Amino acid sequence: MAHIPESAKKKYRNMEKCSNLTQRECDVMNATPGNLKDYDCPDCLNRGCIYHTDGDYIIAKECHCMDMRRSIKNIERSGIKGLLKQCTFQNFATSEPWQEKMESKAQRFITDHQNKWFYAGGQVGCGKTHICTAICGEFLKQSKAVRYMLWRDEVVKLKAVVNDDTEYARLINPLKSAPVLYVDDFFKTSDTGDGQKKKPTQGDINVAFEILNYRYINPNLITIISSERSIDDLIDCDEAVGSRIYQRTKNYCCYIGTGKNRNYRLR
Repeated sequence: MAHIPESAKKKYRNMEKCSNLTQRECDVMNATPGNLKDYDCPDCLNRGCIYHTDGDYIIAKECHCMDMRRSIKNIERSGIKGLLKQCTFQNFATSEPWQEKMESKAQRFITDHQNKWFYAGGQVGCGKTHICTAICGEFLKQSKAVRYMLWRDEVVKLKAVVNDDTEYARLINPLKSAPVLYVDDFFKTSDTGDGQKKKPTQGDINVAFEILNYRYINPNLITIISSERSIDDLIDCDEAVGSRIYQRTKNYCCYIGTGKNRNYRLR
């Protein structure tokens, strides 16, 4: 650097000192624990962000754990937080062959979900929500963000704002793009009075198609569905929605036939 003027050398040394100081400050900030709760992140130490240097500036970038924290908050709001402790694979009764089959498929789905969905349908009280919640719990352990959607509640909210593009997008986009989405009581309707269920409205079908079609063309998104309806019944409700569910759940479709002896809530 002999040919470089002394003034330029001095300026370079000052810049280097400043850069080193900025990096040291950044390192100190990254070593400082935060106070966020619910999930212990070894990367950001529960601050929710990781600091990086950009020249003489320190920039905060959101940590990946924030997806998990938002998922946990959503589960808290949804009312299934308590179920996560109760509804585990260890607590799932397997005294009957159909229960063993359901648990076996659910366990396999944890590691074999690419381009596949999980579906639990049929008898009320047979353990559909339990097994689907257990799957969600395992994905949470893998640091995957889970979104819980109680169909009847969420579809009412979405239909109420369907003419407000901004609000509608705010509500539906997180459901479309969630890394893991659990749709509970899908196409739940009241009885017609003759033992049959009313068909979902066209508005219900529109919402279902928008959410599920987005996830259908994005195979990395994990989708879990529980419903009292069979796959044939879903196809009868709407072929476009039902056929997508049929195709994706071929390997992981559990349908439990009706019978009060299979309703464990009555025991």
